[in-house]
Amino acid sequence: MSDHYEVLGVARDATEDQIKKAYRKLARELHPDINPAKDAQERFKLVTHAYEVLSDSSTRASYDGGGNEGFGIGDIFDSFFGGGGQRGPQSRSQRGQDALLRVDLDLKEAVFGANKVLTIDTAVLCEECKGSCCRPGTSAQTCDICRGSGQIQRQVQSFMGAMVTTAPCGTCRGTGQVIPDPCVECRAQGRVRASRDLDLNIPAGVSDGLRLHLPGQGEVGFGGGPSGDIYLEVSVRADPIFGRDGDNLVAVLEVPIADAALGFETEIETLDGPSLVTVKAGAQHGDVITLKGLGSNKLRGRGRGDLLLQLKILTPNRIDGKQKDLFKKLKALHKDDSPRLGSRRARGRF
Repeated sequence: MSDHYEVLGVARDATEDQIKKAYRKLARELHPDINPAKDAQERFKLVTHAYEVLSDSSTRASYDGGGNEGFGIGDIFDSFFGGGGQRGPQSRSQRGQDALLRVDLDLKEAVFGANKVLTIDTAVLCEECKGSCCRPGTSAQTCDICRGSGQIQRQVQSFMGAMVTTAPCGTCRGTGQVIPDPCVECRAQGRVRASRDLDLNIPAGVSDGLRLHLPGQGEVGFGGGPSGDIYLEVSVRADPIFGRDGDNLVAVLEVPIADAALGFETEIETLDGPSLVTVKAGAQHGDVITLKGLGSNKLRGRGRGDLLLQLKILTPNRIDGKQKDLFKKLKALHKDDSPRLGSRRARGRF
């Protein structure tokens, strides 16, 4: 690691003016637009970095003091009370953030499961630097200010006397390393924004509002850090025919009054396809017919729920004279039946 004073060609006790003059002279000589030498650009970077450090009184003092040498009050407290603060440089890479996304399903997809592709805008690993943040062929270097410790210690005066405080190094941001030649593609982020397809395997039996956890499917972290997670919220669109009651499916079967009285068999279209329904004679409004195993798959456990059909007896709104005579004859056969108050308990389930 080069010495900043040697790079600028000045003594360690040089004044600010001497440092500035030395920098300006070398900058004119080594500027890439003027000097065609192969090493001119690298030397120009070293000169510029050296001047940035030595031209600021606080960073120069830290550099002269070795950055992390000394024993401060924090060390004393840690030795007595077992302080658990982080020591040493921090990792440059960070975990990516989690994301909450929504996937829309129809009822059949929720009942039987589905494979979906969701296109998302996220952060992916930079292919140019592979997450290193450095231009290909280069690498991070040890920070000259903190000497790779990631921390700067300063001596301050307080009512207790001279004390040493510790803080993250502002030059390397506590990582102990600097990147002199950053990756152009990601601007030293180690990741870039991009769209990617997320393959989803939706399990059978999910319900509206359920959240699925997809670990490691979120955005790549800063500096090529581990990916965050995705939480997928399920949104099930309302079906015009079928509803959901737990693992059961529910629907209304409309029955003409004559069929309810005589009984019948009919074929209806369920989510599984055509199914035969038998209604016994004398069926009442609100009765429930159960079709076993034609409900939703159970998300946790085996088997399926049922399909529950609630009967809705249809009374004709308009009848002609012939139909009216038939109803009168039917009423005459049931003289004992007359309108009356019934139980308050509602029939049916939906």
